[in-house]
Amino acid sequence: MDSQSIVSILMIIATFGLYIGISIYNRAKATSDFYVASRGVPPFWNGMAIGGDWMSAASFIGMAGTLMILGYDGLAYIMGWTGGYLFLTFLLAPQLRKYGRYTVPEFIGDRFDSNAARLIAAIATIIISFVYIIGQLSGSGVVIGRILNIESMYGTMIGVVIIAIYATLGGMKGITWTQVAQYIILIIAYIIPIVFMSLQVTGNPMPWLTYGNVVTQLGELDKELGISEYFAPFAQSDKAQFVALLFTLMVGTAALPHVIVRFYTVSTMKAARWSGAWALLFIALLYLSAPAYAAFSRFILMTQVAGSPIDNLPAWTTSWVDTGRLKVADENGDGVLQWEEIVISNDIVVMATPEIANLGMFVIGLVAAGAMAAALSTAGGLLITISSSFAHDIYYRLMNPQASDKRRLAAGRWAIVLSTIVAGVVALDPPGVITQIVAWAFAIAGGTFFPVLLLGVWWKRCNAKGAIAGMLSGLFVTITYILLARQGITIFGILDTGAGIIGVPVNLIVTYLVSKATAAPSQRIQDEVIDLRYPEQMTYKDGEVWMDESAGK
Repeated sequence: MDSQSIVSILMIIATFGLYIGISIYNRAKATSDFYVASRGVPPFWNGMAIGGDWMSAASFIGMAGTLMILGYDGLAYIMGWTGGYLFLTFLLAPQLRKYGRYTVPEFIGDRFDSNAARLIAAIATIIISFVYIIGQLSGSGVVIGRILNIESMYGTMIGVVIIAIYATLGGMKGITWTQVAQYIILIIAYIIPIVFMSLQVTGNPMPWLTYGNVVTQLGELDKELGISEYFAPFAQSDKAQFVALLFTLMVGTAALPHVIVRFYTVSTMKAARWSGAWALLFIALLYLSAPAYAAFSRFILMTQVAGSPIDNLPAWTTSWVDTGRLKVADENGDGVLQWEEIVISNDIVVMATPEIANLGMFVIGLVAAGAMAAALSTAGGLLITISSSFAHDIYYRLMNPQASDKRRLAAGRWAIVLSTIVAGVVALDPPGVITQIVAWAFAIAGGTFFPVLLLGVWWKRCNAKGAIAGMLSGLFVTITYILLARQGITIFGILDTGAGIIGVPVNLIVTYLVSKATAAPSQRIQDEVIDLRYPEQMTYKDGEVWMDESAGK
């Protein structure tokens, strides 16, 4: 094992020890700790935890790589994910927090007074979270595989064990504070390399101000090589796919169960709104940096690696070729590595670039620790969501309402262990790159939940039969389209990653039509829906808005 691998391992072990210590210190002792951190997290720290939860392996590992490969077309990911948080913060999160439940399935079950709706929502939540966590486990495999110089699939196996141990300890209370620590580590690990690359390439330590000039130079290099320009729009995809992906990621963000549950950990509607505002700030730090990371990475590859003699490539190429994520071959036999002869996976760009730019062992190790922090933070939130959907919504609310806290916590922890193992088996041979797998989870979340949550909060006439029909139709259509698109059967050229634009309208129309064709919900439920729109000190009663008792009517 080389010295670089040893440094990376030591940094990951140190940060992992920190996470375990935080989890043990904040160990869940009751179900309210395990699922919603006793609703006592301050908005600032909850916003940072949301940022850590959100900065998954897809964002940390896959985002810059996707932008480097796709250029302009990759911006749909940044625009969609950011826009979705605005939907969530203003349209859903405060209202869902006021309803006072633990999970999305519990809100749906109680809002529509239907155990059938609760069960469908719980199963859909498990499917969404399961698909999403495959991407996180695949990301951990990339990191561990490079450090140990082994195939990524073996790195994934190690990651499965680490994540299963970490997530079962603290529940939501422990995960909240570990996600705060993970966000701090990952954002430092993401920004430091681009600061050094900016200094290296431009002499200026402010990459956000300098990468525009680098993009211009990339365009000139592309013209020389006769390939599509890096910043030319719709070079890698057509407009329909760009819009479909943008829409899918926006509605998916607003409907992801593991993101929504973070807003349940604060005390009030106002705190939920402020959590969303802080989260946007913390998320923006990475998303404004990803295009710079992509531009510098591509520039260094094109100017310092492409054009090198094939028998005198840098040492880092051998290490990454061993992981199976990088291919270099002298296809034209001229003894020189051409740009077109470099096949680099989206998923290794962030991890490989510090080595490519020769930034030193400490920075390379820091990026490895940051990547693991990103994968762990999101995996923890996803596993808690899977756990709560099974242990709380299915086991406790449907199967055994008399279950003690001890039995419910045990069921939740077993759900975490089993789901991690099953997802890990699938992640050994992932069905796509990380950002692609994650986009499927967003498509399924949007197609299943977004219309039902939106109408459930803002349309009092929406009823159980409409919600059930909408969720089932949206889930079926979205998954079917993903499978068909994978086989090359598409509508208007929309790929599998844009399936949400097919599933969401179907769900919305079916929910509306079935609700209108069947009996309205009870007056009690309709009053509860209207009440959601008012701040906590106000309530809706007998057709009028009332202040709390101390303030009078």
